[in-house]
Amino acid sequence: MKILKKHINILVLLFGVLAYGQQDPQFTQYIYNTVSVNPAYAGTRGVLSVVGLHRSQWVGLDGAPRTQTLSIHSPIGLGRVGVGGSVIQDEIGPSQESYFSADFSYTIPTSVNGKLSFGLKAGGRLLDVDFTKLDIERNDPLFDTPIRNQFSPTVGIGFYYHTQKLYLGLSVPNLLETEHFDTTNENVGNNTEFLAKERINYYLIGGYTIALNDDIDFKPAFFTKLVFGAPLQLDVTANFLFYEKLTLGVAYRLSAAFSGLVAFQVSDSTLIGFAYDRETTELGNTKFNDGSFELTLRFELFKKYNRLLTPRFF
Repeated sequence: MKILKKHINILVLLFGVLAYGQQDPQFTQYIYNTVSVNPAYAGTRGVLSVVGLHRSQWVGLDGAPRTQTLSIHSPIGLGRVGVGGSVIQDEIGPSQESYFSADFSYTIPTSVNGKLSFGLKAGGRLLDVDFTKLDIERNDPLFDTPIRNQFSPTVGIGFYYHTQKLYLGLSVPNLLETEHFDTTNENVGNNTEFLAKERINYYLIGGYTIALNDDIDFKPAFFTKLVFGAPLQLDVTANFLFYEKLTLGVAYRLSAAFSGLVAFQVSDSTLIGFAYDRETTELGNTKFNDGSFELTLRFELFKKYNRLLTPRFF
């Protein structure tokens, strides 16, 4: 296959249009987007929480990834049960994938301060690939028919432990390794041709809050994603909260990028966050890559009796 469009060949080599169901989207501001990867997080903030996030990756490259997420979750009843849902729209080159899921969690106290939550996630994915957006040789029958609304079910689990200062989470958002085949082209004969297989993504997250003085809190955090057959993704972040209003941080993604983060607690209910990534790979050294950007908006609805006395880091 010969790709002629400028810069799109980089993206195709990295992700591959034939690898239907690319690896799950990555986020630098993962601390605000936990429920999208761990259903056990649903309801653990104790309030109705709505989070929207936009990520533009590798700005300047044609067909670079763009991702939008919207999630909502809340405790119900006496607070041990949490429910929520997420929608993710992920675009890269000629492909567009939509994720949607519903989340359920149940929390049990393990000590005076500690709580352990168990979560279930169920939903699906819709994949579209428009091969006309690629300038390719037309003698390949594989690209004659676009992919429209190809559905894959998803089922996941998660565990989340937290106190007022500590959190640890382990999750698998999708336990199903869906196999994708090409059955539309007569030129490949009667045999079904295997194209790709979605891999299970394992997530391990954690963080801790340290009060440096009355006005400054420090919270180191990490985010790990393991996919067998792919390089380990490890994000290490150091955030500082000043006067319970302004958060400044730096992050490093193993063998991939350095990041700067800033967030501002506009009011008790509203937070705005921004992050910028600069690649450390060869891709980051090209003149067509201006880095990656993320914008986050979180809104939380409090009742008088459950208003948080201080903003929570997680």
